Amino acid sequence: MFQKEDLIKLANMPMPFGKYSGRALIDLPDEYLLWFQKKGFPKGELGTLMALALELRIEGLESVVRPLKQL
Repeated sequence: MFQKEDLIKLANMPMPFGKYSGRALIDLPDEYLLWFQKKGFPKGELGTLMALALELRIEGLESVVRPLKQL
């Protein structure tokens, strides 16, 4: 189960590597998250948050996270 803090991190944590480096995790493209789902999400918090981002997308709930972005 995720916590409120996870949603805040999801909205603000930048992807640390790869093609979408610097992009907030919640803003990663669906195809990128699906590719990681097939290949295996990274270990640790990053992978957990990426999996959560995908689940929120599947459920159509990413709009709940976007207002938590810090400007």
